[in-house]
Amino acid sequence: MLKQRKTQISLAVGAGLLALVAGATLSVPQLTSLLGKLMVNIQPQEQSSQNQGSQSAPSVLPLASLPAAQREAQLEAIASSNQSIERNRARYLLASDLIDSKQGKKALKLLEGLESDYPVMAPYIALKRAQAYELAGDTQAQTTRQNLVKQYPDSPAAAEALYVLGKKNPKYWDSAIASFPSHPRTVEIVRTRLSKNPNQPQLLLMLVKYAGKEPGIFAVQDRLVTLDAAAKKQGTTLLKPEDWEAIAFNYWENRSYEKASIAYARAPQTARNAYRAARGLQLSGKTPQARIAYSSLISKFPDAEETGLGLRRLAELVKPLEALPYLDRVISNFPDEAGEALLAKSKILEQLGSSQSASDARQLMLTKYASSDIAAEYRWKVAQQQAQLGDFREAWKWAQPITINNPDNILAPRAGFWVGKWATKLGKQQEAKAAFEHVLAKYPQSYYAWRSAVLLGWDVGDFTTVRQLSPQVVRPIEHPVLPAGSEKLKELYQLGQHRDAWMLWQAEFQNRMQPTVAEQFTEGIMQLGLGNYLKGISYISTLEDRETPAELEEYKAFRQQPVYWHSLYPFPYLEIIESWAQQRQLNPLLVTALIRQESRFESKIRSVAGAVGLMQVMPGTGKWVAEKIGIKQFNTENPNDNVKLGTWFLDFTHKEYNNNSLLAVASYNAGPGNVSKWLKQKGSIDPDEFVEEIPFDETKGYVRQVFGNYWNYLRLYNPEVSKLVEKHSGVQILR
Repeated sequence: MLKQRKTQISLAVGAGLLALVAGATLSVPQLTSLLGKLMVNIQPQEQSSQNQGSQSAPSVLPLASLPAAQREAQLEAIASSNQSIERNRARYLLASDLIDSKQGKKALKLLEGLESDYPVMAPYIALKRAQAYELAGDTQAQTTRQNLVKQYPDSPAAAEALYVLGKKNPKYWDSAIASFPSHPRTVEIVRTRLSKNPNQPQLLLMLVKYAGKEPGIFAVQDRLVTLDAAAKKQGTTLLKPEDWEAIAFNYWENRSYEKASIAYARAPQTARNAYRAARGLQLSGKTPQARIAYSSLISKFPDAEETGLGLRRLAELVKPLEALPYLDRVISNFPDEAGEALLAKSKILEQLGSSQSASDARQLMLTKYASSDIAAEYRWKVAQQQAQLGDFREAWKWAQPITINNPDNILAPRAGFWVGKWATKLGKQQEAKAAFEHVLAKYPQSYYAWRSAVLLGWDVGDFTTVRQLSPQVVRPIEHPVLPAGSEKLKELYQLGQHRDAWMLWQAEFQNRMQPTVAEQFTEGIMQLGLGNYLKGISYISTLEDRETPAELEEYKAFRQQPVYWHSLYPFPYLEIIESWAQQRQLNPLLVTALIRQESRFESKIRSVAGAVGLMQVMPGTGKWVAEKIGIKQFNTENPNDNVKLGTWFLDFTHKEYNNNSLLAVASYNAGPGNVSKWLKQKGSIDPDEFVEEIPFDETKGYVRQVFGNYWNYLRLYNPEVSKLVEKHSGVQILR
């Protein structure tokens, strides 16, 4: 299935597209045929009356991901074709490329009359025309921007024009603030005005609401709170309850819990806000105040979902005997929290010497609330204890119900895999095979799906063979259709106009504190388009934290779509990774997997310990490696230098352990000394048991994450593995 390493690593978007990327000249018919075979089958969103003849026209969208120089000839051919949506797209994209390369006059020719043919993009065509005039040194740039503002006053494209016009006439900036408060250009205007006069509460509040995740927001909020306190002394107030909620949200998201608690206490009195006010105090170590706040929550919102959790938290802050009535109230009235409350009650009863009552409470948790997360966690803890004692039959009995009762719990794939491993030890080969197939079917994205695939005999690379593999990788070549936003936004994004699309999205995206699933997914995709991979992956991965049934159903629907997984596992820095992986004789997907875990592809990120860049190279390690390979000057924030050093060290750790990638990856995280010590302590041990028994929790999680990443890149982008996984799970990933 997966070929052993050859001289040339096969890591590209199919052989045909390799030729295209390399700059080979293809005729329009050849290009159409090629893209028809490779492109993701996503229909364009924009279908206007001008779409006549587009069925036979080659698609522009697959070209949107290519560099300008490599798509120029193909776009020119499409732009010269008969009238169609594709012709209009080609003209717009070519004009944008020309503007980026400072060729304003050429761009103007392509933009001439395009609004009438391409009405959905009319405001942005006008914006491009103004930019082209400016590059050409034509005074019509200002008139064009003024006309844009008059003709499209409600379009966020007008905010871009207002920003430029306002540099000479402040009234235009006033209009931007009034009409487009969340647009990034308006945020720039606000920051500029605050730099001259920081004591402007309304402008500070705009930053709180629309730039809450940007650096420096804490200082803005602190100043706003200070100004409000000063106003109160004068008998007035600057902030409304909803303003305090925005302030509280930002503090909470940035884990400044004490300040968040104070702000939530002044926000609108909802159960959620009351709970966070109390929880913030608890997390800040202010126990007496937290007890009072939880009591207030319980009194004001006796039936709210948050109250069940509040009662459990309150039980944590009082003496054992005082806690029991709170826990009993949870058990009686809040079934979603009852399992946790029963386990907490059992622990208190044990402390009080009531062993039988404690046992009864645990049994009730395991039967009546078998589907609770706490029941799964308790079962898994006991299963592990039994396995360590060598009683694999008992371990199997404790773990097996997790796969049935708790299918959505994070422990389910792990339990399912070990049910299979323990069944193997008990000589139950058919049961083991069924367990591994169950993990692959239900949890194809998990690390344990990879381990299951290995034990089922799939040719996907094991710990001792994964380095030598050279997987074929086929990537989708079109931008996906965004799940939220206007048709203009979706069109801009599919054309690869990431900056313009993000600007527009910021103007459209108003529901920032409680976004819908589709909005949060769109925000994640937008961030990925900008190259903010840490933010983008975080936005998308935290969709799983949704709690309401409707949101969970929507989230599960997104998980069935290829775009969800491709967004979670992107391929930036492909050429650099491929080049250095080839030179070091490393599986490029393993390198990509490690980089995703180390840095989320953020080239300038720094850890608390001082590690830098894509592969999180420590300064001392980087200097040592540089001396080994004869480099005198390097910059670990430079992606090429970082991957050059990091892959050398990964090659080194592989050589230290006879090309065992499990030990090499663990060593990359914990250091060769620690791994050698663990090997001496454990001796000859099953690799899966070795992973479970790694004494550093960080390294244990790191190993699972890196190989889980490797597996996901393999199952998402390798056609053969993708088909096998699809056969077991029924979910189509590569198409």
